[in-house]
Amino acid sequence: MTLPAGYIEYFKTWEEKIGAFIEFAPEKGRSASKTASPLSGLPFAVKDNIAVKDFSLSCGSKLLADFTSPYTASAVQKLEEAGAVVIGKTNLDEFGMGSSTDNSGIKRTNNPWDTSRVAGGSSGGSAAAVAAGLAPFALGSDTGGSVRQPASFCGIVGLKPTWGAVSRYGLVAYASSLDTIGILSGSVKLCRTVFNCIKGADPLDQTSRTPTDRPAPPNNVIGVLSPSAIARAIADDFSGEAAKAAVLEPEVEAAFETAKENLKKLSYKLLEVEISELKYGVPAYYTIAAAEASANLARFDGIRYGKRPDWAENPDELIDKSRDMGLGSEVKLRILLGTFVLRSGFQDRYYLRAQRIRDGIRRGFEEHLGGFSENTGSAKCAAILMPVFPTRAFGRGGESALRSFAQKAADLYTCCANLAGLPALAFPTAVAGGLPTGVQLLGRPFAEETLLSIVEKYEAAHPFPHPKGFKAFWAQT
Repeated sequence: MTLPAGYIEYFKTWEEKIGAFIEFAPEKGRSASKTASPLSGLPFAVKDNIAVKDFSLSCGSKLLADFTSPYTASAVQKLEEAGAVVIGKTNLDEFGMGSSTDNSGIKRTNNPWDTSRVAGGSSGGSAAAVAAGLAPFALGSDTGGSVRQPASFCGIVGLKPTWGAVSRYGLVAYASSLDTIGILSGSVKLCRTVFNCIKGADPLDQTSRTPTDRPAPPNNVIGVLSPSAIARAIADDFSGEAAKAAVLEPEVEAAFETAKENLKKLSYKLLEVEISELKYGVPAYYTIAAAEASANLARFDGIRYGKRPDWAENPDELIDKSRDMGLGSEVKLRILLGTFVLRSGFQDRYYLRAQRIRDGIRRGFEEHLGGFSENTGSAKCAAILMPVFPTRAFGRGGESALRSFAQKAADLYTCCANLAGLPALAFPTAVAGGLPTGVQLLGRPFAEETLLSIVEKYEAAHPFPHPKGFKAFWAQT
């Protein structure tokens, strides 16, 4: 594709600092558009666990570092048919497992606002690319917050659609019942355009569906899940780092209060709500996600997929050596955990109990938002406001660093939307200490338009920030 004058130099300058791309190859991009659309000629980036023909599909792993995709994901194909063009594949935590993109086996991605800090994860490469202006939008995947958390860290919009609203064909599976292809963009308007393009049923993914259009709930009430109440609930059953991880740092708490005040000024009514089961969200999420990962990643054995060792005595040794040299420690940890909770005698104690907690969380949200089949008029709230992450983008050393366990415990505010299969939209609300902070809105199933409309009003009144040196090469159509 033809790139704007000055873009390549701009790209090189930023990419050297942030390392957002695993592969940058705009010459490979193709457009299959036959008619003009708002996306015609618009470049975009794709997380490297989503298939694009002739581009890499490394999943951020050494095991697949040289693998090239033979086909294109349905979501990407729809964008290409609308005239958008893939310019490259972005970095990620290996197989989507992480909250920093430091778990990538390929390279490290830095935050455009402060390169000593993480971009978030696992879609950190996509978020950093959009925040730096290297692409107007990018695709990511969200299993427990992997689109919304890096969007918050990088000061952009991040949409996790309803599970089933976007085809997962071409997305390398991590936890199939939680995975969703999501969108990272610089504006709500562009996010809506992209979502409307990629949503809908796909014959290649039997879990996808095209929902019947429903009107927005006939109220302007936004429920507020108080982070202080959640932190107290966590402290009743957990201690140490798990309890501390639920407490918002002062800058994040202030940004959350700012969002509440700004929504009131936009004539929304705020209603305090509680969902008691949320305090068990993290252990339930990691139990289910690890169990599904242990099954999904069994194919990466050096025989069907992945690099092989130079020599092995037998097939078992070949598999062991391939996985040992190709997989990172975080992936190995989650596979082992998933294998453990699925063992005979342990399923009732861990996996099935986690599924019951998951059902309780879903019913808790339905009580306030309504469910798949309920009339929207019965919904108490049009959306629910929550924090995205307890901290701003954390560093890699000193007081600003966050240990691996604390990163997992802090997924509390994001993983529940995946457990319940609900849409969630993260957006920036403040900049504190030179770092952006965001909040998120959750809605009833297939209520993406409701969320987008609320945040579009918010953006019009409070324009979103950009890091120093940002330059817009494309209109946020």
